[in-house]
Amino acid sequence: VDAMRLVRNLISLPSNLKYPESFVAMARPAFDGLPNTRVTVLDEADMRWMGMGSILSVSQGSNRPARIMIVDYRGASDAAPLALVGKGITFDTGGISLKPGAGMQAMRGDMAGAAGVIGAALSAARRGAKVNFIAVAALAENMPGPNASRPGDVVRTMNGRTIEIISTDAEGRMVLADANQYVIDRYKPAALVNLATLTGAVTTALGDDYAGLFARDDALAARLEAAAKLSGDAVWRLPLHPSYADDMASPIADIANATTASGAGAGRGAHFIGFLTPEPTPWAHIDMAGVDEGGDSPTTPKGAPGYGVRLFDELIRGYEQ
Repeated sequence: VDAMRLVRNLISLPSNLKYPESFVAMARPAFDGLPNTRVTVLDEADMRWMGMGSILSVSQGSNRPARIMIVDYRGASDAAPLALVGKGITFDTGGISLKPGAGMQAMRGDMAGAAGVIGAALSAARRGAKVNFIAVAALAENMPGPNASRPGDVVRTMNGRTIEIISTDAEGRMVLADANQYVIDRYKPAALVNLATLTGAVTTALGDDYAGLFARDDALAARLEAAAKLSGDAVWRLPLHPSYADDMASPIADIANATTASGAGAGRGAHFIGFLTPEPTPWAHIDMAGVDEGGDSPTTPKGAPGYGVRLFDELIRGYEQ
C-alpha cells in the first residue's frame, strides 16, 4: 500500500515540482534503513564518462539535468538479479518534434514506468523478499530548448551503436537504451524487463484494458503473463516481427529511433529497445501507455493507478529462493 501511494503521488505531481533531481529526492528516502538495500544515483557527468549519448540527447534541451536512480536489493546469496528498468520522462513536450498542445498536461505522467519499478522495489524490499533485484529509473525532461536534439541528429549509445533521431518525441526508448546497457554491463542480470509509457500506438491496439507485452524470451514472457493474471495488472503479448528491423533502418546510423511511415508503432518501439539491449540476456518490454490512467474503484481510483507495482511484486515473488 505504501508503495502504491508513493507511485501514484509521484505520477500525479505537477512537473514544475517533479523533475529528475526531485524525483530522486522524493523516492530515495523511502528506502532509508531498509536491510540489504543500496541506492545509487548517476548524474550527467557519470553518464558522459560512460558514453551514454542516448539519454543525454533527450535531456540536453532542458535545464533540468538527467539522473539514473538504481535500487540494488540483495535478499538472496549470489544469484544473478532480476532487473526492472523504467522510463522516467518527468515531462514530455516532444522536444523539437513538439506535441500538440491539447492534452499535453498529461505528459507529467510520462515517468510512470520509472515510478512503477521503484514502487515494486520498495514493496519487495519492505517485505524482505528472498531474491536479488535491481530497479532502475531512467530520468530526463524532454524540452525544446536552444540546445535540444534535432531530427536528423546522430548520437552514440553506451554500447557504441549509433542512432539517427527521426523524432525527438520518440525519447523514452532513448533513455531505456543506455539504462539497459548499463544494467547488463554492471549487474549481469538473469533477466531484464522494461516498463514504459512508450507509444500511443499500443493504446490503439489494446485500449485501456491491457499493457502491451513484447519479449524475445518465451520463458520470461510466460512469467510475466502469469504474474499479470495473479496481480490484476493485465498484459497482452504482441509480436516482435522481423520486418520491424527494415522499418527502423537508417542509412547513416545503426538504427533510427522512429519512422514516418504508418504501421506497428508499438512493435517498432519495442524492436528499437531490443536491438540496443545485448543478447543473450532474456529481455521483455511492457508498453503501459494505455493503462496509465485510473477509473473510479476501490483499487483503481481516479488519476494514476500505479500500474506495475503489483505486477512486478508478483514477478519478484516468482524468483524468490
